[in-house]
Order: sequence, then structure tokens, then C-alpha cells
Amino acid sequence: MSLDDWLSNGWLKRHETSRQEIAELFAEADQDLTDASGGISPGWAFAIAYNAVMRLSSILLFAQGFRATRDQKHYRTIAAIPLALGENAKTWADYFDRCRIKRNEVTYETATLISQSEADELISEVRQFTEEVKSWLKVNHADLIDD
Repeated sequence: MSLDDWLSNGWLKRHETSRQEIAELFAEADQDLTDASGGISPGWAFAIAYNAVMRLSSILLFAQGFRATRDQKHYRTIAAIPLALGENAKTWADYFDRCRIKRNEVTYETATLISQSEADELISEVRQFTEEVKSWLKVNHADLIDD
């Protein structure tokens, strides 16, 4: 399936982004990672790092002129990662989707479900993902990112 198919299914809406919006999302994701690394409980560090995943995944959609609709927004935003970055990025999408489920448990049930190593792993993965998103933008939408 393509993003256009997702649009036809009503899973996405058209979205016109700007260089400023993309820069703000990167800055917010960076702040999320700083906050998540700031000596807070593992559960909340995990939840905050997950926020960065959503911001970065949104950049991939926004750059292509789309945004996820409210229904299953987190799921679809993450599931769209390989549609932007290619099938090799399915590993990230699968990992971040597992994190989405854990983040729900942390947010709505108990924050003690997450170990420090799980939080640290997510923070590390998000840092790598940030670089991948930046590289992809430079190649595919250079007008939306500073060098």
C-alpha cells in the first residue's frame, strides 16, 4: 500500500508543512530526549522518548504532504515509517509499535512496567532514528531542512 492508498482509505489527511514546522518538530523531539535522559523514572523517560518517536514519524508524513487522522493516529504514524524510509525501516516501525503498546500501559496503567534498560534502549534508538530522518529529508526534501 502507498500513502495515497492510505489517503483514499481515510487514514490520512492532506497536510502542507513548512521548514519552520519541521524545525520545530526536530527541536521538540530533541527536548523530549533531553528530558527523558534527565534522571526521571524509567516509565516516564520511556513515555517522553516515545513522544519524540511520534514527532519524528510525523515529520516523515508531513514532508510528503500527509498527516494521520485522529483514529489510530499513533499506530498509523508509526506504521507509515517504512512507506517513507523503505522496507528496511520496518524493523524500526515494529520496534516503535511495541513501544507504543508499552507506552499505553505506562500512561494508563502503571509506570513500573518499564525497566531502566528499556528506557535507555528507546532513547538510544530514537537518537539513531533522528539521524535517519534527517538524512532522508536531506535527500528527499532538502527544502525542508537546514544542512
